[in-house]
Amino acid sequence: MKELRKIHWGIIGLGNIAHQFAKDLALVSDSKLLAVGSRTLEKSQNFAKQYEASKAYGSYDELMADTDIDIIYIATPHDSHADLTIRCLEHGKHVLCEKPIALNYKEAIRMVEASRANNKFFMEACWTRFNPSVRQTLLKINNREIGEVKYINADFAFNVGTPQGRIIDIKTGGGSLLDMGVYPLFLAYVILGSPDKVLASANFYESGADKQTSMILQYQNAQAVLHSSFVSSSNMVATISGTEGRICLNSIWHETQSYSVIKNNHKVDYQFPTKGKGFTYEIEECHQCIRDQKTESEIWSHQNSLDLIKIVDEVRNQTGLKFPKENRI
Repeated sequence: MKELRKIHWGIIGLGNIAHQFAKDLALVSDSKLLAVGSRTLEKSQNFAKQYEASKAYGSYDELMADTDIDIIYIATPHDSHADLTIRCLEHGKHVLCEKPIALNYKEAIRMVEASRANNKFFMEACWTRFNPSVRQTLLKINNREIGEVKYINADFAFNVGTPQGRIIDIKTGGGSLLDMGVYPLFLAYVILGSPDKVLASANFYESGADKQTSMILQYQNAQAVLHSSFVSSSNMVATISGTEGRICLNSIWHETQSYSVIKNNHKVDYQFPTKGKGFTYEIEECHQCIRDQKTESEIWSHQNSLDLIKIVDEVRNQTGLKFPKENRI
């Protein structure tokens, strides 16, 4: 059997999540981290050395122009996602862009249009969608093993202490909603779809970034109660309750290694340890889609990302969360 050519990756933005991603990328056999790019060459060189990347660039433009790169992972702050994704696509590169897809729906539409216009694969890095326990949970829900889902409770909360940097920088899209709130919103959406109504309220830092946001998604026959926070911690278990039982995605639920099904006061635990931290599964999906010459994933599609960011926009509309960059779009 002929060995597959390795898919060559580039990484733009070399913060904490890029380090986690690079570690998982090394676990995927048909991948190669070819190049990394930062706004400072020294940072890029250090990262390249640590993860054995062949090339280090001191600018994003240089990395985009590298003809040996197949796909670029964008791990920069939220406010730059749209611009960098579109530029990478226009340079003929496939793109995996960190969540949230963009600051808002208007930006996200432009990104999807660029993917289609340039005939290049593009996906939001919604890695939880590819988590084995989450995928098994969705199968059980679709098979009605807990009956009809009536209620979802999910949060993503931890105490950051004295907040600083990107977390509270309103200019780059800081705050708990875009950093963490998109995870519980994702879970409600992937199970129940887009809500009929959104109720949301938030508390804010002086910078204008939200420190905590609570959300209720109202459906015709169900509700989801969701929360994100930088000011207190939670047990980080997500519960999906149906008419015949419930499923708990165990802590930390968005990167869980297990889940439990509770029916008739009887609990069954299922273990699905992830390969690496769990970015490996979205990487494998990118590879399969590229080899199949697809512009989007059927598991987490362009429309899925657009639906999700539209819900985020409505939460922001309810809470009054505004980002300065949007006034210039």
